[in-house]
Amino acid sequence: MHATALAVFCVFFLLVTLAGFWAARWRRPAAGIASLEEWGLAGRSFGTWITWFLIGGDLYTAYTVIAVPAALYGAGAMGFFAVPYAVIAYPYMMVVLPQLWRVCHRHGYITFADFVEGRYGNRWLTVAIALTGVLALMPYIALQLVGMKVVLAAMGLHGEWPLAAAFIILAAYTYSSGLRAPAVIAIVKDVMLYVMVLSALIFIPIKLGGYRHVFAMANHILAGHTPPATIFLKPTQFLGYSTLAIGSALALMLYPHTATAVLSASSANVVRRNAAMLPAYSFLLGLIALLGYLALAAGIHTKDTSAAVPLLFLNSFPEWYAGFCLAAVAIGALVPAAIMSIAASNLFTRNLYGAFAGRKMLPSEESGMAKVVSLVVKFGALIFVLYLPAPYAIEMQLLGGIWICQLVPSVVIGVFSRWLHPWALIAGWAAGMATGTAMAASLQLKSSVYPLHLPAWLGGTYAMYAAVPALLINLAVSALLTLFFRSMGVGAGHDSTDAAAYVG
Repeated sequence: MHATALAVFCVFFLLVTLAGFWAARWRRPAAGIASLEEWGLAGRSFGTWITWFLIGGDLYTAYTVIAVPAALYGAGAMGFFAVPYAVIAYPYMMVVLPQLWRVCHRHGYITFADFVEGRYGNRWLTVAIALTGVLALMPYIALQLVGMKVVLAAMGLHGEWPLAAAFIILAAYTYSSGLRAPAVIAIVKDVMLYVMVLSALIFIPIKLGGYRHVFAMANHILAGHTPPATIFLKPTQFLGYSTLAIGSALALMLYPHTATAVLSASSANVVRRNAAMLPAYSFLLGLIALLGYLALAAGIHTKDTSAAVPLLFLNSFPEWYAGFCLAAVAIGALVPAAIMSIAASNLFTRNLYGAFAGRKMLPSEESGMAKVVSLVVKFGALIFVLYLPAPYAIEMQLLGGIWICQLVPSVVIGVFSRWLHPWALIAGWAAGMATGTAMAASLQLKSSVYPLHLPAWLGGTYAMYAAVPALLINLAVSALLTLFFRSMGVGAGHDSTDAAAYVG
């Protein structure tokens, strides 16, 4: 038991808990938080800086701080794919998300599935989009718990009760404050995270003899891994690395929790400014990744690669400062877990239950149901982590990224063109989901880089991120069936969105 580190950890955890409950009064409208727009999107009131902290806290999670360095600690350079995918994601965000924000704001849409329903007028396509989002979010929330569990275990807290207590607190202030709670906590979390990473990357290399020694030691140790790895990409990894970056970038901006953070912005210009400012987090992500090499050079030995970063902090810093660093990681789990549970409850309330309710719910009924569903989602993720092995959550998250990519034709293409037929989009979605799932399943969910076997005259075998060929099949099926349905005169539904919302 690391008593000093644990005491410091508890102090910071208590501070953010108080901030979470206080957030219920922050920017609270006179009518209270009595609608889904107020509870789930904070009244679409966030300006540039709050949105920046919120999206950053949403995308760069506790598991990012744990898993990205763990990937470098275990597999070398391949783990760096997270850095270029973040670089690709923000120009894509600049082009797509302000347009989506305008349409959603004009029509009062809470989710991207709301947009799809208005754009295509097809209930089953809306249900498919919403169901994909909820399925992809559940393991993502569980991974935040895995990150917190690793931190608690490193300080000597094992068993179920510490993790359960932390998430009961999270559930309580999310229930009362909605999106305002993670917005407030994100500011604290991001400041702590920058301090933690910069201090680690300055002081630990000094203790180890400089970065030249760090990279030499990391390369030497990786060579002894099974299979051997290096700090440089091998030619056979180029395609897998690049498709992982591209596919992950496409998925990143379509996750429901990203949509929730973006739609809480007060204007399309706020979204644009954030697309310009968020690369600062990409720089931070590159620094976070280097912690994996520092752990190798520092002689951290563990079979559980996820434990490498917490053990590095405990071995390299005084206990009080290690407690601060581990608190930053754990608080990094609270922000995304809260936003993800809110996003899942928004989807269920509006687009799953709402699609079959038979009547339009009152605003107070929507917010009441969303609050209850957010509790169910959190405790479902908690049970998943407590009673199933952690690799299950990681494996399911591999599928989540593949699944979310299948929303590109309906959402990304849909915001610029309505040419694709809604029934063709459903067929394409089903084909992409089935193909991507089958590829990952054939690898026993141990990897998402699939060896795609093509005829010799087409080059043979290509190892690539399974989401990319699945998305290509999705697009091909959607386009071909669109031509077929239009030639047969099959109704294409009704577009209830305002054409003026797409101009700006």
